[in-house]
Amino acid sequence: MPVVDIDTDELRQLAATEKDDDALKRDLFALGLEFEGETEEGELQFEFAPDRLDRLSVEGVARSLRYQYGHDRGVYVPTTNDSEWVIEVEESVPEQRPYVTGAVVRGLDMHEGELQSLIQLQEKLHATMGRQRAKGAIGVHDLTMLKGHHGGDSRAKSITYRGVEPDGDRFVPLDSDAELTPADVLSDHPTGQTYSELVTEYERYPAIYDDIGLFSFPPVINGRRTEVSTDSRDLFIELTGTDQWTIDKMCAIICYALDARGGRVERVTVDYPDRQLDRPDLSVTHKTVSHERIESVLGIDLSTDNVVDYLERAGLDADIGDDRTYEVAVPPYRVDVLHAIDIVDDIGRAYGFNDLEPRYPDVSTIGGCHDRTRREDAVRDVLAGLGFEDMLNFHLSSEQECFDRMNVEIDPGDSDAFGVNRPPMITEPYSEQYTIVRTWALPSLLMVLENNTHRSYPQDLSEIGLSARVDEREETKVHERRTVAAVLARTDASYEDAKARLQSVADALGVTLETPPTAHPSFLDGRTASVVLDGEHAGVIGELHPSVLVEHDLELPVAAFEFDLAAIE
Repeated sequence: MPVVDIDTDELRQLAATEKDDDALKRDLFALGLEFEGETEEGELQFEFAPDRLDRLSVEGVARSLRYQYGHDRGVYVPTTNDSEWVIEVEESVPEQRPYVTGAVVRGLDMHEGELQSLIQLQEKLHATMGRQRAKGAIGVHDLTMLKGHHGGDSRAKSITYRGVEPDGDRFVPLDSDAELTPADVLSDHPTGQTYSELVTEYERYPAIYDDIGLFSFPPVINGRRTEVSTDSRDLFIELTGTDQWTIDKMCAIICYALDARGGRVERVTVDYPDRQLDRPDLSVTHKTVSHERIESVLGIDLSTDNVVDYLERAGLDADIGDDRTYEVAVPPYRVDVLHAIDIVDDIGRAYGFNDLEPRYPDVSTIGGCHDRTRREDAVRDVLAGLGFEDMLNFHLSSEQECFDRMNVEIDPGDSDAFGVNRPPMITEPYSEQYTIVRTWALPSLLMVLENNTHRSYPQDLSEIGLSARVDEREETKVHERRTVAAVLARTDASYEDAKARLQSVADALGVTLETPPTAHPSFLDGRTASVVLDGEHAGVIGELHPSVLVEHDLELPVAAFEFDLAAIE
């Protein structure tokens, strides 16, 4: 869990309060920050949930207190001046780290405490959102030490983000007096040695230039020429990374912190080869939550005026719809607000969780298995009785396994073919084998058969497990379901064999089964049917297509079926 070091004198000044340390500890605990101890310098240390990364600095913590005390209300977005600087992105930038963003902040009065707070925020953002600089890295520079390029158009000043050869241009890095190439930095400089693994495999290293030369080697180290000190008044902030959203949000958090110190945020134009961005991105997002859900989760009765008041005290804004649904505006530094329940949590904290009166629930019951678990166990028992061996496979897979090797193409919309849907993608997969959440379970069973061709036959396998597809109608944009899949791999496997076993499952569970003919690219035409349970289309059954068998090195026929477990409720 992140820990932030707080100078309570600075906190009192920024939060406009005269409360003593004990009172501050109580107020911060109510906001979710728990006192952990003191540093050798006497600063207080607070631990908090890793979702509220805007509280990684004293400025962010003070902002939360100001809202809690009622000094500020609603969404605040800093006023930004017109852009005077451009970040030009060249095509030579390493493809592994293609994104950049930035901002200019002017008019700061940097004392030592403010400088240390900025450094702390920078390093803690590196450790959290930045994934130790792998996903996003921040460079803060003294603007007066930069000399922008002067182009022929109306843009006055620009710097360039480009790729540089490892033994290319030299610069003097921080904490050094010698001019070094990027390769020298990685081998000879302590900071370079620490972060060398982030770029050492690149053919060209990321670098940022002004008219004088190289001044930043992200994500490793800045140049000494633009080092920030207590004499710095105007700052240039640049961030590079593997994901535009991540570095934009990191930049927004820094801009809000410096705005709280009296800085004036100025926009920067990011000029990619194929598009242009206006940064920093301080746009407000919106989430929807119903009044009924707020009262249901918190267990209290609230008027609509109360809800709006608590939202404003949480730093949010809200418009009320006719059906008592709230359209909630969320400021750009709140990277934690993903779903409606996050809005409810903010309302609860503004109300005061300690003020909620504990009460016994209205029902008297004891713990037990969920109905879904009972259904799964019942189906599993039937399948085991029919001779199937129960499998437990990974829910993560790849597009190649789920689609290409199953002779199907991803359908960008809704498809009638079972399992042929747009899969939830893993943004930064650890392995190329696990890039999506699988949309159906049959491919997983085929992989088991493929890895067991040296075993004796018959091999009758089954699995009850999770699958998912993209669905914009869902709050999470993903629809999850549990499916029942089975394969019969044997010399005489046929549609009739699979149908007989599926009929036994349906009879044992008391549901009616129909199997009207259908077509599916993974199965043989004329030997494929839809699985219809109690009148609901729930799955597919048939003999697998020869191309699928060849793809999985299977030399004997395979019959299979899969259906949605929810259809047997």
